[in-house]
Order: sequence, then structure tokens, then C-alpha cells
Amino acid sequence: MSSSGQLDQSGIVSGTGRGTKQRVSYFYHSEVGHFYYGPSHPMKPHRLKLAHHLVLSYGLYKEMECYRPHPASIGEMSQFHSEDYVTFLSRITPDNLRQFTAPNLIKYNAGAEQTDCPVFDGLFEFTQLYTGASIDGAIKLNNSETDIAINWAGGLHHAKKSEASGFCYINDIVLAILELLKVHARVLYIDIDVHHGDGVEEAFYCTDRVMTFSLHKYGDFFPGTGHIKDIGAKEGAGFSVNAPLTSGMTDTAYEGVFKPVMDKIMEVYRPGAIVLQCGADSLTGDRLGVFNLTLKGHAECVRHVKSFGVPTLVLGGGGYTIRNVARCWAYETSVLLDLEIPNEIPFNDYFEYYAPDFQLHLTPENKENQNTEATLGAVRNELLQQLQGLQGAPSVQMQEVP
Repeated sequence: MSSSGQLDQSGIVSGTGRGTKQRVSYFYHSEVGHFYYGPSHPMKPHRLKLAHHLVLSYGLYKEMECYRPHPASIGEMSQFHSEDYVTFLSRITPDNLRQFTAPNLIKYNAGAEQTDCPVFDGLFEFTQLYTGASIDGAIKLNNSETDIAINWAGGLHHAKKSEASGFCYINDIVLAILELLKVHARVLYIDIDVHHGDGVEEAFYCTDRVMTFSLHKYGDFFPGTGHIKDIGAKEGAGFSVNAPLTSGMTDTAYEGVFKPVMDKIMEVYRPGAIVLQCGADSLTGDRLGVFNLTLKGHAECVRHVKSFGVPTLVLGGGGYTIRNVARCWAYETSVLLDLEIPNEIPFNDYFEYYAPDFQLHLTPENKENQNTEATLGAVRNELLQQLQGLQGAPSVQMQEVP
């Protein structure tokens, strides 16, 4: 059982198109937004506080069970990560950084001169909080105590078994999926961040018990992986699904790839649980991203995943224009709750961040979508063909774990 403590419990409102309303649990620790990667670093945990305050000011918290997550232990993290790496993260601080040899800093890709993974005050505590929340969400789903679990602090998809990568230190997603695999024969991972979900794909590349589906910018873009031909290996051959895209993706273009591929995955793979990484750097106007999605286009993916009625863990991820990250995750919380919320942002502690319009929704930039009908059609068709080839594949045991 999870050690998370309940903060607020509200009555569940019944009545949606699917019969009973899905139960939604929300995991948030008040300290998680206080960590600071450094002055010029694009990753700002402060965005989590902004998002949480929108969830509060829109009254969304009243419709969910809200939990304070437990901090993940070294033992829990070592279910995926190597013990020497986790121990290193638990010991290193800005004050003792110089006591660690350069080869170790380079080996673990944290705190070295050239890395984008700095060592900052409270680094390990930060990883404990975002990871504990994802594990707690998975446990709640496993125990059938909720239908949808939300942890906007999670979704750090680049972290590897023994190294930090792309602002990510501990891969909470892999750890949550390992938890879900204790109960479910098959878990589907979906990644709508602008960057390829490389750490998660790599962890499960050789197994058919996890299917990974990532849509991302590909070509001269971090992390450089996620080619359409990277389909998995050994027992996992065919179970890594990659949609490589280029700059300027619009809502319509994105939906035209996402929905048909997602529908085919659900038909062929029939997962017992889903983990959805909702990186908000695929939105228009992101500091690092190159797509042109609005909140509605991004959230349409969330809505579509929810429509299958499969137990789902919903996580954050990238997102570097922090006012838009908060807008996105608050709106997606409302979508998961089947609630309409007004476009006028309600007054809250961070109201001035939403100037000048103080509106929830975004307008796409007037820029060219470099993805053509032909290139998108080719990606969609190749992925549908890949999935068709899995149909009835003897390696996939289609019964649930009893």
C-alpha cells in the first residue's frame, strides 16, 4: 500500500457518456515547485506551483482525491537504476561537488562542465518527490482505488539506468511501469512531449510486455533517437512505435497521426494499463519546442486516451514556457475530470504570469507546418503496417494476469 496521506476528499460526481464517472486521483507535494536548476537553465520546477494554483483556483481539486506522495527511497529507485548511480545522486551536493572526480561526474552525466543536468540544492529530494508520486499513482491504479492518477511533477523520460540525461535524473516513468507490470500483463506508454521518450523506450526495448508510442521532432534535435525503423528487439520487436515529425506540427496534423495509430494499438495490443506522458514543450511558443499545438490539440490526445476507459497514469514532462505549461496541465486536469472550465483565468497567487490577456487558451503562431500531407501519411501508414504485423503474434499473451 502507498504511504501517501490524503489531503482532501470530495464526493464523486456521477454522470458521463460512459456511465459512471472515472475516479481521478491527484498527487502533489507542496515542496516540489521550490527546487531550482539554476539561473540560465530552462527547466523550472516553479511551473508545478503555477499549475497547482490553477487547479486550485479553477476548483478542480474538489472533484478529485488529492494526495501528498511519499518520497521514493533508494531501494525503490534501484528497481530500475543501478545502485551506484542512485547512491551518487543521494550524496552529491553543490557544496561537495569538488570532492567527486571528473570521471564520475562524466560517467553519471551530472554536475560535469558540459552537462545539462546540473547538481543543485535538494537535487535528490526533488527526484524523491516526483518519483514517489508516480509510484503512488501506479499503486493506486493497481489496487483499483482509482481510474486515473495524475502526477504533473513526473514524466522525466530521458533518465537512463546509470546516467542523467536531458534534465532528468531518475526515470519515474520506468519505475511506475514496473509497478504496473506486477498486476498487468501489458502496459502501454504514450509520449506526446516534443522530445523522443528515449529512456523509457530503451528500458523496455526487448520486451513485449510494454509498448512505447512516442510522437516527437526528429532530425538535428535532442536526443537524436526515435527513428521510425527503431521498432524494438528480441521479444520486443514491433513493440516500440515511433512517429518522427518535423517542425510546425498543428493540431489537425498531430491528430491525424495520433488517433489512427492509437486506435490500432488499442485494437492489437489491448493494454491493461496506460501511462501517458504529457510533455507541454510540444505546445506553440515553447522556449525549446518547435511544434505549433494549442492546448486543445494537445488535450485532444488526453481526451482520446481517456475514452478507452483503461486505468491510466497521467504525467507531466517537458515544457519551458512556464505560463503555458501551467495552462496546459490545468486544462488537461479539467479534461480528465470531464469538466468545462472558463477561458478567463481566475485570480490566483501567480495571476500576473498570464498577462496580457489572462486567458487560458493559446493561439497558434503564424508559421509554416513543415510536415506535409504526404510525409505524415507515410509515417501513419508505416506505423499502422507495423502494428498490423503484430496481430495475433504468438509472443503476445493476450490474457490478463489472474
